Amino acid sequence: MKIIVAGGDGFCGWPTALYLSKQGHEIAIIDNYARRKIDNELHSNSLTPIASLEERVEKWQEITGKQINLYEGDLTHYDFLKEVLKKEQPDAFVHFAEQRSAPYSMIDREHAVYTQENNVTGTLNVLFGIKEIVPDCHLIKLGTLGEYGTPNIPIEEGYIEIEHQGRKDTLPFPKQPGSFYHLSKVHDSHNIMFACKIWGIRATDLNQGIVYGLETDETKLDPVLTNRLDYDGVFGTALNRFIIQATVGQDLTVYGKGGQTRGFLNINDTVRCIEIAAKNPADHGEFRVFNQFTEQFSVGELAEKVQKVAQEEGFDTEIAHLENPRVELEDHFFQAVNTKLKDLGLEPYLLDENVIREILKTVMTYKERVIEKNILPQVKWK
Repeated sequence: MKIIVAGGDGFCGWPTALYLSKQGHEIAIIDNYARRKIDNELHSNSLTPIASLEERVEKWQEITGKQINLYEGDLTHYDFLKEVLKKEQPDAFVHFAEQRSAPYSMIDREHAVYTQENNVTGTLNVLFGIKEIVPDCHLIKLGTLGEYGTPNIPIEEGYIEIEHQGRKDTLPFPKQPGSFYHLSKVHDSHNIMFACKIWGIRATDLNQGIVYGLETDETKLDPVLTNRLDYDGVFGTALNRFIIQATVGQDLTVYGKGGQTRGFLNINDTVRCIEIAAKNPADHGEFRVFNQFTEQFSVGELAEKVQKVAQEEGFDTEIAHLENPRVELEDHFFQAVNTKLKDLGLEPYLLDENVIREILKTVMTYKERVIEKNILPQVKWK
C-alpha cells in the first residue's frame, strides 16, 4: 500500500515508518519537527542522540534500498497537506502528528491553546483532505486510552450499549479526559466520527495506552536509525523516568499513592497494530475504535519492577512518593477491553525484566546526556 505517516520523526512514528517500509509498503513521512523544537524550548533532549530526519531516511535507503519520501510541513497548513495528498494518493493515512504530552498542555494558557489548535485543526484538515482528494483513503488515527479517564465501570472499545427508561442504544463510551491534551484527543474522536457519518470516510481510532520500550528490529540496524528516549518530567513516561533515576542515583519518584493504573504496550506492538489496522481497513462510513494496549499496571507496580532489575544490576535504588502534580484519582478501578486487535492477529510482547534491563543498559551507555534537573515534575495541574 501507499501509506503516509504523519509525525514520522517521532517516538512512535519513526519506527512505524521503518516497519511498514520493511514490509514492502510505499511510505511517505510528513513532519514539522515540532518535537525537536520543543526539546529546545524545554532545554531538554532525547537520551539517545537523534540524527536529522534526512540522515535517518538516507541511512535507511542505504541499508535496505527502500526509499521513504519526506515532506516538511504542518498539517494545520491545508494547502500544503492537499499537495502532499495529491502527489502521494495514499491508501492509508497514519496520523501521529500531534502534541502528545499532557504536562506540556498544562503548562499555561499558551500551551493549552497550542495543543488544541495543533491537534484539532490538524485532524480536521486531514479529514477534509481525505474527503476532497482521496476519499477511499483509510484514516488510522492515534488516540489515547486517556480519553476514557478512570470510570468505575469496565471500559469498552469505543462504544457501550445503554438501556435507559426502557429503551436501548449503542453510544460512544463516555469520555472523562484528564488534561487539555487528552481533551484534544476527545475532540478529534468526535470530529472523525462525524466525518465518517456525513462523508463516508473510513477511520480507525487507536486508543493507545502508554508505550514503553525503545528499539525495534529496524531501528537497531544502525545508530543513525535509533529511536528517541524521553525521560523528562514533561514528555518522559513513568517507566523511562524510573529507569533513568535508578542509573543516576535518584529515588524512583512515584506521584502520590502510586495506585494510578493505566494500559501499556511495547513499541514493537505499536508498529504491528498500525499494520494490522492498515491490512484490515474500516468500511466506508465506519468509525472503528480499538483499545491499543496489552497489559495494565499501576505506577507503583512499575516502580517496583524497575527497582528489582536496578538492584540486580548493582544500583541501590529506593522508591519515594511525591505530592502528585496532577489532579487524578490515585486509587481507582481500571478494567479495559482490548480484544479487537488480538482477534485480528496481534500477539503481544509483554513487559518482563529483560525489556527493562535492555532499556537500563542503553541508559547506562548515554548516562552523560542526562539533564538531571529535568527529571522531576515542574508542571502542576492546579
